[in-house]
Amino acid sequence: MARRALLWATSQGNCGTPHVAWLTGLVHPGWHDRVVVDPRRPVTGLLLFAGAALLVAASACTSTVPGSAAPGVRVEQRGPAGAVPAGLEQFYGQPLSWGDCKPYATTGDSRTAFGRSGIECANLTVPLDYTKPTGRSIKLGLLRGKATDQGQRVGSLVINPGGPGGSGMTAAAGLISQTRGSELGRRFDLVGFDPRGVGASEPQLRCLSNAERDAQRLEDDTDTSPAGIAKVEKENKDYADKCASAVGADVLANVGTREVAKDMDVLRSALGDAKLSYLGYSYGTRIGTEYAEAFPGSVRALVLDGAVDPTQSAMDEVVSQAAGFQKAFDVFSAWCAQRKDCALGSYPAKATAAFRDLVLPLINRPVTVGDRKLSYSDATTAAIQALYSDQLWEPLNTGLNELRNGKGGTLMALADNYFDRDNKGQYSTITDVFNAVHCLDDQRVTDKNALLETQRRYQQAAPFLDDGQPPGAALDSCAFWPVPPTEAPHTPNADGVPPVLVVSTTNDPATPYQAGVNLANALRGGLLTFEGTQHTAFLQGNKCVDDAGTKYLVSLQLPPAGTRCK
Repeated sequence: MARRALLWATSQGNCGTPHVAWLTGLVHPGWHDRVVVDPRRPVTGLLLFAGAALLVAASACTSTVPGSAAPGVRVEQRGPAGAVPAGLEQFYGQPLSWGDCKPYATTGDSRTAFGRSGIECANLTVPLDYTKPTGRSIKLGLLRGKATDQGQRVGSLVINPGGPGGSGMTAAAGLISQTRGSELGRRFDLVGFDPRGVGASEPQLRCLSNAERDAQRLEDDTDTSPAGIAKVEKENKDYADKCASAVGADVLANVGTREVAKDMDVLRSALGDAKLSYLGYSYGTRIGTEYAEAFPGSVRALVLDGAVDPTQSAMDEVVSQAAGFQKAFDVFSAWCAQRKDCALGSYPAKATAAFRDLVLPLINRPVTVGDRKLSYSDATTAAIQALYSDQLWEPLNTGLNELRNGKGGTLMALADNYFDRDNKGQYSTITDVFNAVHCLDDQRVTDKNALLETQRRYQQAAPFLDDGQPPGAALDSCAFWPVPPTEAPHTPNADGVPPVLVVSTTNDPATPYQAGVNLANALRGGLLTFEGTQHTAFLQGNKCVDDAGTKYLVSLQLPPAGTRCK
């Protein structure tokens, strides 16, 4: 299970999450999603208004609810607002108790992020199973930074950073700090939520201990002999069994995107917004698309950046992502070749071979890093992490040069960032949530001939990630999942939804550009093109993209057709 499900964003690769800030100086949150870098591994899928704008809060009123709130906690009643499905009134009209964010932190990164000033946190209660609203309920963590100009407040802007499994609370904390003083920060309450199973939400979806996750990363899953395939399949079945035992089949059956979209509608109403304004990165675009299909009349504005193509099968996603990362690797190689210290040499055409020469020996001889070892899968994970943004190319080159000298500290740090492991050895819930969501969102693949063909296509699409073994066809953990999938690839049907804005990057390695074109066409929305080699673009420092996205969110004006930013 060493190379289970590798990040594609962040959000889906991170374009600079807080836990690699020491390497890069980046300050914006991690917008990442996960990519399956080898279809032999456990998960075979991915893995982010017409009419005049009313520059007032959507809710007709806001009140503070009297009662015995804990010291420092403010109980706020803004809902119900807008459309409320029958039988769910108690959830849509619930008060929210806002207070200090520190108790909501579950990782080292969130402890740092949640200590910032100007933010407040609360819990949102939702039904575990929306078909049984009087049954078991669960809690979702919320984080909010209020609009600094309440007189010109538009409403709330709900944020999801991708994953599946990324913390919207941590992402929002970074964006609140970043946008303070901007028009977006003045006009919107920025609200991040931890989806089901994630971070501060309860129950957490955690299948493996920290020690088990460390051990998993050291496993060698490159053997495609019958014995090797049997070993991987046993590991994948054991993992599915551990997930079921740890959290229960009822939780696993209700963590998919379908449920997250319904949660977001409850959140919309509890925040006092008759219609939703939403910013979704990477996998977060799938949540936004699901919401548009389920609640088209409750949409005010959707910015969908780094689009997941909802019509694409899990197998095709694997191959298209592989091609995207190879393209990004080639651009990195050309950049690197101009440097005297390039770890891959001065000839970009030979960079793939040079990279494989460096990392393939790790299959049999991992490199010691303190009391840990850098595995082959960690080295390739580190490379994928760095290819999300050109701001991580420098540490990637440093790490590859270190590896040439028998050291692995920088590559291990990049891989740890990908898996959301902090410096105390604690993992977030992102990997387990990622697996669980994809097992519900993607159809199971049990046809071994299809798996073999996908493996062949994968090797052709991304030769820099080829481990040199013949194609294999191990069933992934979803094939053994205790509950069936609830989604299938399809063309979205969101009749009546107002114009949405899709942002797509020309050389996006994780969500290829064409996926954004396809999603914009499917939703009959606007397309904003960013010319670059990175994953996602809005609020990442490009004035053209940031101005266009902010103007749309504030005034509901799409950029002119064909707009391109550089």
